[in-house]
Amino acid sequence: MKSRFVIFAAVVALLICHPLLSAELIPLWPDLAPGETTKKTGDEMPRREADNPPITRVENITAPTLALYPAPKDKANGAGVLILPGGGFGRVVTDLEGSEAAAWLNGLGISAYVLAYRTTTGADTEIKVDPWRRPLEDSQRAIRHLRSHATEYGLDPAKIGLLGFSAGGQVGAIHLTQEEAAYKAIDAVDEVSFRPDFSLLVYPWRVADEKTGQLMPQILPSAKMPPGFIVHTDDDASSSLGSALIYLGMKQHKVSGELHVYQNGGHGYGTRARPDSVIGTWTDRATEWLRLRGLAGS
Repeated sequence: MKSRFVIFAAVVALLICHPLLSAELIPLWPDLAPGETTKKTGDEMPRREADNPPITRVENITAPTLALYPAPKDKANGAGVLILPGGGFGRVVTDLEGSEAAAWLNGLGISAYVLAYRTTTGADTEIKVDPWRRPLEDSQRAIRHLRSHATEYGLDPAKIGLLGFSAGGQVGAIHLTQEEAAYKAIDAVDEVSFRPDFSLLVYPWRVADEKTGQLMPQILPSAKMPPGFIVHTDDDASSSLGSALIYLGMKQHKVSGELHVYQNGGHGYGTRARPDSVIGTWTDRATEWLRLRGLAGS
């Protein structure tokens, strides 16, 4: 197990520095994002010595961007996934829970798009909303962008999914269950649906109240939810209860889903392995799920 972890860490370190992981960055909104007074694309925080391989965290985002990671032309199958990284809403983890997941998806023929959504840091002091509100607006806008530009990106507009990690998983869970847009339409992009066609939630953060055993009131499972794949660990401080309740809601409404709760691995592993844990194999299970649904190549 430890040797596998060491090898994986070395591979990730090489991938992080590899020039092929560079992506085209585009602005998500044509002008100021809803309610914003500034256009800050974010500041990269100092790297932490304890992070090996390195982890990139970006704060002070008021002008969200979308990083484009198209699948290789010889593998592309028309499926696309919007990736919502974690970061506790104060920052966005663009590699561990962004570009590294994009590389995995690209290998399956799936194009990936990493969203650097708005953070609580850098926001106008007058903006007083729930921390998930502005990222939700950005997430809905991003799905609409991908669907409205499907031809340009080589996507099937009926095969556009969402992958959310941690805080991004909380936003994703809300996004999947909301039927009304979180912002007023501003252009033709907003004329198409913001609803994902499938979803993957990886350790969604604080989506349930452990005392009451209830999901956040904004997470409303229904028969209109898309098929979903959920991953958590039993020893995650952000309890797996929330993931189990989302899955339960899907089953109650006869929505196809798959839930994996691993014994250990903690929180914040992205697609990486962890020593003395098999959590690094979750992408194998997700790959199988995607293939069974006709969303990934062989």
